[in-house]
Amino acid sequence: MSRIISIHEYSLKPGVSVNSFEKSISSARERGILKLPGLENYSLMKGIRGARRNQYAALWIYRDLSSWEKLWGPLDNPFKKEKYPENWKKWENEIIGPYLTGDPDKISFTSYQEL
Repeated sequence: MSRIISIHEYSLKPGVSVNSFEKSISSARERGILKLPGLENYSLMKGIRGARRNQYAALWIYRDLSSWEKLWGPLDNPFKKEKYPENWKKWENEIIGPYLTGDPDKISFTSYQEL
């Protein structure tokens, strides 16, 4: 089975405290908010060079397509927000949402299937 890897790009609102955003992410980790069935690993990152220097992204690695679809719905019919896991709703609404330029569910992202 091939893993699914999603890359999410986060754009912070102008004037947002970077320290506060990073503390919010640390808090989420400590509280176990990022524990989701089928999520094998994740990394939260800050760009150091290139087009997204000083901007944030997340790398999410899921066991396989089946695990990913149980969380987010079939490729051709993704779940609406209301059906997301409770932990993910907290992630979007409480942890990152207040800091982002727009709706966390409408960020720029790409999900890939490992070859």
